[in-house]
Amino acid sequence: MKRTITMLAAAGGLLLTASLANAQTFVRMVSGPAGGSWYPLGAKIMQVMQKDISGIATSNGPGGGVGNIKDVSEGNAEIGWSYGHTAYNGYVGRGKFDHPYKNVAFFATLYPGVVQIAVPKNSSIRSISDFKGKNISPGKSGWTGTAFAETVLNAYDLSFDKIRQAGGTVHHVDYNDSVALMKDGHIDVFVAVTSMPQASFIDLNFKPGIRFIGIDPDKMKGIIAANPGVIATKIPKGTYEGMDADVPTLATATVMVVRADLPEDLVYNMCKVFWKEHATFAEVKKTWNEVKLEDALSAAAIPVHPGAARCYKELGVKKM
Repeated sequence: MKRTITMLAAAGGLLLTASLANAQTFVRMVSGPAGGSWYPLGAKIMQVMQKDISGIATSNGPGGGVGNIKDVSEGNAEIGWSYGHTAYNGYVGRGKFDHPYKNVAFFATLYPGVVQIAVPKNSSIRSISDFKGKNISPGKSGWTGTAFAETVLNAYDLSFDKIRQAGGTVHHVDYNDSVALMKDGHIDVFVAVTSMPQASFIDLNFKPGIRFIGIDPDKMKGIIAANPGVIATKIPKGTYEGMDADVPTLATATVMVVRADLPEDLVYNMCKVFWKEHATFAEVKKTWNEVKLEDALSAAAIPVHPGAARCYKELGVKKM
């Protein structure tokens, strides 16, 4: 009987060892909304990482720039999309963050996220100053684009509350719902911080037809001074069919962050696969062609994860 118990214990130990050996590390990504660039790219990135990195299982879920910083720092995700200035704001606890979110570390700089503000082609709106009392859709609460939209409004002495007080509405919905609302005539303005050209604006440009509203250069100066990482740029003419002039606007760098407490080797392997499979991700969105290895650390306003730092050192990438 004693020998049987010993054998059972040994067998149980072997099973436990095998179970631990086969245990997987879960890597959860929070990306962006349906209809945007982040979500499909995030899905492909996670698929590739699971295939190429032994011992991990991955997932990709929707999110937004502000909320993703919180989710990663609080351990609800291991990797997330955001913007350079948003990651910094979260790390130090300012703006839309009520306290510092320190359990985040820098992973990679991607492509510019451009402020794009559209109104129906036949709209009487000519300036952001005209938004008072209008019906606008600036994105969901917790999205960086939504916070950025209010930052731009503030430069014109406007806010979401002032728009409502003047009789307008603010719809905090995703890109797909924003498109539907504009097509049905329920909103006057659609704002998104995203890549160019972007599917939602292409759809709206086809029907009912849209026109882009620029940001005045003098307003840009104040916004840039108050928000490190934000830059002046433009939506070049021809970006969308029928555009015959450049539209001045603002942009910020799209970035990825990871949990600061992730194992160094895991993040190192993630980084190596991430850049090795660059061409695969470009097949999902042409936007990915704007992502350059040499720029990988250009928007690092928070500490770089040690695993990513080791990867970039091997790849010859230096922080600017």
